[in-house]
Amino acid sequence: MTETAPLLAITDAARQRLAEVAAGENVDPAETYLRVAVVPGGCSGLTYDLGWDTTVQEADETVDLDGLRVVLDPRSLAYVEGTTLDFSDGLEGKGFHFHNPQAVRTCACGESFSL
Repeated sequence: MTETAPLLAITDAARQRLAEVAAGENVDPAETYLRVAVVPGGCSGLTYDLGWDTTVQEADETVDLDGLRVVLDPRSLAYVEGTTLDFSDGLEGKGFHFHNPQAVRTCACGESFSL
């Protein structure tokens, strides 16, 4: 039996920071989804977008990551498969970071990528 990589993984640091952000924005994670999207932009061509959403479209994929409900549109789904969402507040830049094994090029600031 072979194990498949999770569609999207999230580190404890990212999960904790998302909980803090949700509390600060009066977002109830039980009633809201974290929408992860890939949109055109940045110097490498594509960038990630995170936001709270209460609507799931018919074609969206929903994933439960240990109680965090994540929703992705079909186009973004292909770009983030196997990706890990992390949060760092260290010297290499504070914020959310996506570690995407599919990315063949990223910009110097790490905000955008291409496949």
